[in-house]
Amino acid sequence: MIVEWKERENDMEIQFTARKFKAHKEIRDHALAAVKRLDKYYDGIVRADIVLSYERGVASVKTVEINLHVHGNTLTAKEPSDDFYKSIDLAINKLERQLAKHKTKERTRDKKTLRRVKESIAPPIEEEE
Repeated sequence: MIVEWKERENDMEIQFTARKFKAHKEIRDHALAAVKRLDKYYDGIVRADIVLSYERGVASVKTVEINLHVHGNTLTAKEPSDDFYKSIDLAINKLERQLAKHKTKERTRDKKTLRRVKESIAPPIEEEE
């Protein structure tokens, strides 16, 4: 049984999926709120996919996988633990670090491009003696 939930927040589409079980409203709300908070780290998030899965056994393992689709890239965090809330928070922490790194790389690349454009446009400086 796969339960899906779609929501559109500003420019980010969020898709929530619970595999093999029906997630409680509190878990879904916590996951959606956590992903919405990522927007303050990077505003170029196009879509987020949240997948919750549950493995039954002696020690039931609850896994959360969050995929963020940003312009030209996909960031992924997968965290297993004994509690869904804990898994969500750990995955969000991973994504915060990945977003910060992605944003830094993007800014560095933009600065290099801007510098090359300025050098090609600027007239050569002549020294007067």
